[in-house]
Amino acid sequence: MSYVARNWSGLSAARKAGLGVVFVWFFFGAQIHFFKTAFDVAIMPPYVPYPVAMVYLSGVCEVLGALGLLFVGIRQLAGTMLFLLTIAVTPVHVYMLQYPERFPQAPLWALWLRLLVQALLLACIWWSTRAPRAVVAEA
Repeated sequence: MSYVARNWSGLSAARKAGLGVVFVWFFFGAQIHFFKTAFDVAIMPPYVPYPVAMVYLSGVCEVLGALGLLFVGIRQLAGTMLFLLTIAVTPVHVYMLQYPERFPQAPLWALWLRLLVQALLLACIWWSTRAPRAVVAEA
């Protein structure tokens, strides 16, 4: 049995699915930071310093966080870091909602949907990366 498979044994199917969603979201989503950097820089609020560096840094954090989910010993830490990273990038989504005319390629409904997905992602990260609670049997 592989190391990763051993680290996923004992998890419910729902928790495995949640971890899978979080992994795919961040690992593959990070690729945009590296290969479509100009897109991410274009949606950065003007008050963010060094936008190109921030795009690359957040991409690296996403990849490392996603990889951390594969190991039970650091899964909760990786989840906490991805949770905090997601909160840290939320101002980008709010900025886009404040100035939708600057992003004509994105319909307003999509910007609102993106914010809703952000909230659902936060819930999924938190739930799927916490250790399952042990059931205590009553005597």
